[in-house]
Amino acid sequence: MYFVSYLERAKGLDRLSGPGQRIARLLPPGRVRDALHGVQLGHPLHPALVQVPAGTWLSASFLDMWPGNETASRRLVLAGLAASVPAALAGAADWSEQHEQQMRVGVVHAFANAAAVACYAVSIASPGRARGLRLAGLAAAAVGGFLGGHIAYRQSAGANQTEPVPHLVEPGWHDLMPAADFAVLAERQPVKRMLGDVPIVIIKDRERTHVLAGRCGHLSGPLSDGEYRDGCLTCPWHGSAFRVSDGAVAHGPATAPQPVFRTRVADGVLQACLPGAG
Repeated sequence: MYFVSYLERAKGLDRLSGPGQRIARLLPPGRVRDALHGVQLGHPLHPALVQVPAGTWLSASFLDMWPGNETASRRLVLAGLAASVPAALAGAADWSEQHEQQMRVGVVHAFANAAAVACYAVSIASPGRARGLRLAGLAAAAVGGFLGGHIAYRQSAGANQTEPVPHLVEPGWHDLMPAADFAVLAERQPVKRMLGDVPIVIIKDRERTHVLAGRCGHLSGPLSDGEYRDGCLTCPWHGSAFRVSDGAVAHGPATAPQPVFRTRVADGVLQACLPGAG
């Protein structure tokens, strides 16, 4: 839609994105922030959490179609308001680690959801106007949901950007470089190579060789420009950290493991193979 495309280009929203990002990043990297990103789940937590306020508020409006359900509707609204808090926190954590076009749409998404929360909160204190306020809140939540869907599916925020890698790499072993060239590579320094159309990153750590998909699964940051320390490779864009031994996420915002290649030296050539490729 033209309206949403306009939001993506609306640089004026950056004046709100900057301060909002700084506030959202007040929670430092660690277990709590990883939990909000959904690292332990293997996918973003926010979409799962928003089901509760959306479901309770929609149910309240259905009950409003029949008289005598005001108490039940109020209880559903209160449950939705309580559930909106962790959903908002998870959403803010994800939003603060996105590209500017995604963040611009995210600002309006947040305002729509805030308007919904305001309408439902006021409806609790205004029994005479409760039904109308709940309907207005539902409309605002629907706008927020539409924009959230655009961010997730059109702008691919939260999707695993490395999911296509096994389908782009041919099965079997592939030559990367002569073993003599590999022997002179700097220790623990990420090196970029291409495997067909797929970028990969190679790390030599003493006697061990690690090869991973070269684009971060979060938002495709170049891992070859990242920092390798203590067995983990950190993305230079948003700080996602992956264990090079198995690709597991050590810290978010990435939630999906990074594809890891097996390696060997055959006929004087360093080779790599991706399990499950093809």
